[in-house]
Amino acid sequence: MISGLDHVALAVRDLDQAQAAYARLLGRAPNWVGGDGGARHAWFQLPNMALDVIAPSGEGAFGDVIRTHLDAHGEGVWALAFTTPDIEAAVALLRRRGIGATDPGPVRSTHEDGRKRYWTTATLDAAATGGMNILLTAPPRDGQPWPLSAPTAGEAAAVAALDHVVVRTPNPERALAVYGAKLGLDLRLDRSNADWGVRQLFFRCGAAVVEFGASLKTPVSDAPDTSGGLAWRVDDPAAVHARLAAEAWDVSDLRQGRKPGTQVFTVRTGAPGLPALMIQQGAPAAPQETDR
Repeated sequence: MISGLDHVALAVRDLDQAQAAYARLLGRAPNWVGGDGGARHAWFQLPNMALDVIAPSGEGAFGDVIRTHLDAHGEGVWALAFTTPDIEAAVALLRRRGIGATDPGPVRSTHEDGRKRYWTTATLDAAATGGMNILLTAPPRDGQPWPLSAPTAGEAAAVAALDHVVVRTPNPERALAVYGAKLGLDLRLDRSNADWGVRQLFFRCGAAVVEFGASLKTPVSDAPDTSGGLAWRVDDPAAVHARLAAEAWDVSDLRQGRKPGTQVFTVRTGAPGLPALMIQQGAPAAPQETDR
């Protein structure tokens, strides 16, 4: 039913500022800036998903939706959009599984130069998904993937892809039921770590991962899930770290990650939706001291 993560939608108040910040953070230029329906957006296309940065602009129903979200939650992740090869069948199946959904409908975006893009989406009932805004998205109408966002300072110093989305949940069994049993995402790992005080669920979704984190120190509740941020994959963490540090971003030191064979650092502030983790998978092992 779901074949991958299509995009993550980020709600912001000032598109120009947020677009410039994410171009610097990712080291990539947006491949589309446009809008319709009372909102403008900048689209950053990566190999395994896209980041859609959206701000209200003028009058329109969609702009009102984003304004309402900003007033209630502030800037940050607004929605997760999953790709499905047959959106009509997916909506019908999810309705049978108890998740309400709008009928699939067209979305249009008009580029600043007048070009247009069209795609088809359906919105799931957030009350039935645990609180997160979830969209289903059909593949591009012409069958051609949208072009990748070009690097602005070389590939080595750019973010390569999304590694994982983090969702905070007060109810991990609900997350298993919704995202595993009903949406059909591939649960790859369910682990609890008393030292960290957290239970983690990792769902594979195409070439990305959706991670749920639940505190082991607080009671389970029916409170809504919330965004825990994004983790970006980098091929050369030293190059990306050096670029961001030179641009005066607030970054942590480069360090070995909790997962064996990873190197990570955190970008703390500087763009809506931060902090964010930068991670290199399969990093070289740290040098070991030897007797001489």
